[in-house]
Amino acid sequence: MEQIKNYIESNKERFVTELVDLLKIPSISADTAFSQDVIETAKLVEKSLKEAGCTTTEICETKGYPVVYGEKIIDPKLPTVLVYGHYDVQPPDPMNLWDSPPFEPVIKKTELHPDGAIFARGACDDKGQMYMHVKAVEFMIKENVLPCNVKFMIEGEEEVGSDSLEDFLKENRDKLKNDVILISDTGMIANDVPSITTGLRGLSYVEVEVTGPNRDLHSGIYGGAVPNPINILAKMIASLHDENNHITIPGFYDKVEELSDADRALMAEAPFDLDAYKKALDIEDVYGEKGYSTAERYSIRPTLDVNGIWGGYTGEGAKTVIASKAYAKISMRLVPDQDPDEITQLFMDHFTKIAPKGVKVKVSPHHGGLPYVTPIDNIGYQAAAKAYETTFGKTAIPERGGGSIPIVALFEQILESKIILMGFGLDSDAIHSPNEHFGIWNYLKGIETIPYFYKYYTELAQG
Repeated sequence: MEQIKNYIESNKERFVTELVDLLKIPSISADTAFSQDVIETAKLVEKSLKEAGCTTTEICETKGYPVVYGEKIIDPKLPTVLVYGHYDVQPPDPMNLWDSPPFEPVIKKTELHPDGAIFARGACDDKGQMYMHVKAVEFMIKENVLPCNVKFMIEGEEEVGSDSLEDFLKENRDKLKNDVILISDTGMIANDVPSITTGLRGLSYVEVEVTGPNRDLHSGIYGGAVPNPINILAKMIASLHDENNHITIPGFYDKVEELSDADRALMAEAPFDLDAYKKALDIEDVYGEKGYSTAERYSIRPTLDVNGIWGGYTGEGAKTVIASKAYAKISMRLVPDQDPDEITQLFMDHFTKIAPKGVKVKVSPHHGGLPYVTPIDNIGYQAAAKAYETTFGKTAIPERGGGSIPIVALFEQILESKIILMGFGLDSDAIHSPNEHFGIWNYLKGIETIPYFYKYYTELAQG
């Protein structure tokens, strides 16, 4: 594996160019206007797997967007690593907050990325991190140092809940048979503080609709005499947290895993600069559930957040109107042992119950996913830790992540494999936000580190 640095140095311009070409395609799975772009991205990913040296590649149709599959089997007796990633991206809105067009990638130097970062939607989540694996496997195949078998499963619906993937997993158990699943769709603490994500929060995502009068009304003639859906929705949402920012839905915390004082103390050993955190976000103070640190709030505690709210007149100038309807999109991040279906039902029951007379409430579930925790005593984690230590020169810190990859828990249930989360992005990379970016150093460091995972995992698996 020692030749990996030379291989990267000789090919880094090509590696960056190929990623830029992938980022130019607006593969927005949430918007059907971009359906053809999503399909074109799948084709480009398959082409990349073939060029990397996979002997079998195919675009597998599903009820939604296709899964791109590839494999290189060198010996059925050897361990098999299954790489998961996704080629779809979040919508880029709001467009006016981007410094450059989201699908016209630019490379700029920043304080945290002095070697430059690629600014584009999907740069870090997840095209850049997914493509690290393609290039790492390319190196191992071309240089004849691939120590075990590898399979790729790259989907196109992760950003909309992976609706088609459960059926795909069940229908293709033999094709996807593996010993460990490797994913890079998470981050690390800092470029000089490597970390391995050992847990992800689950998700329940709903949309609510509050309806009052049967049409929009003149706010002078009717104001104060009829229920205003926007006012009522705002009050209903505000009531979902108490004065300690504790979620008020009955039963919401019944199955929440409470970490021991020892586990919380171990978590607190991870470096966290609160002042730098506030400065990076341009906020005067943090906010959240009483009794927990900022790091605990975004990792081991469940949350409820409004992701969008609208209704009435929002155009330029004034229009004095009481809207007939008001809407909001709400996400709840979940922790072990919360079940997304149960939480969604608890939300629906509670939100309907607290609606005052005079309005009708509709709650529409979107998608969800189970939380996931991987133990640090399995050989997959140990191999990842040794890989980081080899390329970073220091021990990686185990860290619970605050985000969700809804399908991860199902991987273990259906494919009966442990999942290892080797992320190389930073929290500051603005995933899901305007000006998303991914450091070139991080991209290349991932390509350098991943082959060592294969090396150490194979050695540990073979005893």
